[in-house]
Amino acid sequence: MGLILVTGAAGRIGSCLLAGLPALGWRVRGFDLRAGSPTAGSPTAGSPTAGAAADGVEWVTGDVRDGAALDAAMQGTEAVVHLAGLATEAPFADLLAANIDGTYQVFEAARLAGVPRIVYASSNHAVGYTPRAPLVGTAVRPRPDTLYGLTKVFGEALGSLYADRYRMRVACLRLGAFLDRPTTVRHLATWLSPGDTVRLVHACLTAADLDYAVLYGISANTRGWWDLAPARALGYQPQDDAEKYAPSLAGQGLPEETALEQRYLGGDFIGFELGRSRA
Repeated sequence: MGLILVTGAAGRIGSCLLAGLPALGWRVRGFDLRAGSPTAGSPTAGSPTAGAAADGVEWVTGDVRDGAALDAAMQGTEAVVHLAGLATEAPFADLLAANIDGTYQVFEAARLAGVPRIVYASSNHAVGYTPRAPLVGTAVRPRPDTLYGLTKVFGEALGSLYADRYRMRVACLRLGAFLDRPTTVRHLATWLSPGDTVRLVHACLTAADLDYAVLYGISANTRGWWDLAPARALGYQPQDDAEKYAPSLAGQGLPEETALEQRYLGGDFIGFELGRSRA
C-alpha cells in the first residue's frame, strides 16, 4: 500500500481513518487546520514531512483553501480522502469557503500533482429531500435539504467533471450517521460504524474498476434505507448492524410517520433555517 492524504484529519472521521488505515497497510498523511498531530513533536505548516512518526502516520497543518499548502501535501501520495469542511448547515459565506472553494482546491491540487484517485465525503443530505422508501438507490436526482447539502451536490458534480475530463478515479460517499453506536431510532437505519467507515474507504482506495461512483455510506443495517449494492460491487464488506442496539433504544418508540425524520432521507435537516437566522 502507498501513501494517502486525508484532509480534515483532526475530525471524528479523519481520526478514525488515521487509526484504522495503517493497520491495513496504508501510510497516511493527515492534513488539517488544527495541529492535532497524533505524533510527537510540533508539526510545521505546509511541510509534507512534518510530524512524521511511527504507525504509518504523518501530519501537516494547513488550510484546504491554500493551494500552495495542498500542493506540498500532495507530493508522493497516490490517493486523497477529502473530509475537510463544515459538516452541518451554516452561513453561506462559510459554506462557500470551506465546502465549495476548499473542495475545488483539493481536486485541483490532486490533478496538478498527478494524484489519480479521490474519495470524497459527500452526505445523505445531498439527496435529503428524497422521500424515504424501503431501498433508495444512488440514481435519484440531487435533492439537497439545506445549503450544506447543496455544497455536497457541488462536490459530487466536481468529482464527475474531474473523472470525465482528467480520468481521475472518484468515489463520492453519501455518508450516514457516523457514530460509535446508534443513539436514536433513526440511526438504526442510517448508522455508519467506525469499523465499517475504514472498510468502505479502503474498498474505494483499492477498487480496480473504479472510475466515477456515488455510494451510500452506512453499515449493514437491517433497517437500512439505502442501497449498498454499488458499494459492495467495489469491494465494501460491512460487518456491523445497528440492529444489535435496538433493544437499548426501544424506550424511545417509533417516530410518527409524519415526522421529518421518517418522511425524508435528510430527516430533521429539512426543518433547518437555511444558511442563517433572520435578524
